[in-house]
Amino acid sequence: MSAPRRRPRLELAEVVRRFGTTYMACGGVPGQHMRTLGAIKDCRTSKLGGHMLCCTTCGSTKISYNSCRNRHCPKCGGLARELWIEDRKRELLPVRYQHLVFTIPYQINDLCRYNARFCYSLLFRTAWSTLDTFGRDPKWLGARLGATMVLHTWGQNLSLHPHVHCIVPSGGLCDGEWVEPKRGKAFLFLG
Repeated sequence: MSAPRRRPRLELAEVVRRFGTTYMACGGVPGQHMRTLGAIKDCRTSKLGGHMLCCTTCGSTKISYNSCRNRHCPKCGGLARELWIEDRKRELLPVRYQHLVFTIPYQINDLCRYNARFCYSLLFRTAWSTLDTFGRDPKWLGARLGATMVLHTWGQNLSLHPHVHCIVPSGGLCDGEWVEPKRGKAFLFLG
């Protein structure tokens, strides 16, 4: 039985309430990020409305405020994120995995602000093309890879930092057989 989860001392919504205005005033914050921060700030407050729960036995009442339902909100998106992780775990093969990250040079990050769909699509295609090319090369693996890829558009400091996280099995399939990396199991593509 797992230990009960303790409430954090400081919630993200409180951090956004305290520092969000200053952060957004610095300029250069993408509109999507501003909307997300605004949703998190207002989550489960009177700004989003609410409803009253009444006990039919004792008559006591409690007000519950509505959630923002934003997938980035730790309260609202937390359950969906955990369910997604559990679904992915069920898909795992009984092999080692590698965590690879592909990013674009910071000098061209601003292009993503103006044509996000094109840039992020290109980032995914390029990351997959690179993995597939190395995987099929007999020098490295000589097999077909698989991958789960997730786009992150901002860094831990909330600055624009587009990158793709890839979870890649350490090996691949060739003619229906599992192929291990040629240069050791620790890494897929070791020089």
